[in-house]
Amino acid sequence: MDAGLILLVFLALLVAWALNRVRRAIRLGPVGYAGVMIVFVIVMLLLWGQTKV
Repeated sequence: MDAGLILLVFLALLVAWALNRVRRAIRLGPVGYAGVMIVFVIVMLLLWGQTKV
């Protein structure tokens, strides 16, 4: 497994944890939460794809 991919998975877990804490403060609904996570995953995959070239 690629070290960069492991780092991205760790970063994703960290962002999900932080977003969960922020979500309570700003009262973000489950749809908004899912939307933010989907955008984050797409951006991370694009960044990971750029580093593979």
